[in-house]
Amino acid sequence: MIVRIVKLTFQEGKADSFIEIFQKTKKHIRDMRGCIFLELLQEKGDPNSFMTYSVWSSDEDLERYRNSDLFVETWGKIKGMFAKPAEARTMDRIEKT
Repeated sequence: MIVRIVKLTFQEGKADSFIEIFQKTKKHIRDMRGCIFLELLQEKGDPNSFMTYSVWSSDEDLERYRNSDLFVETWGKIKGMFAKPAEARTMDRIEKT
């Protein structure tokens, strides 16, 4: 099981557009094979900074999602709204509390 954490920082005035896109795509992401959990977090004190936190059954499931039309289309919509490049981390889940 792996965890994927992606930090997304948006330009001023673009956060609402991002949230709208996320709301429209979250069910489709959650329905992807191997997606166990997905949530969106917003940084306290910075309304333009978000993190997605997702749990996947395997690296292969995450890669399948990352190569899907859904990901490519969604990323294409939000990439132009970034204030700085996205920061992604993929981690092995060692222990669940």
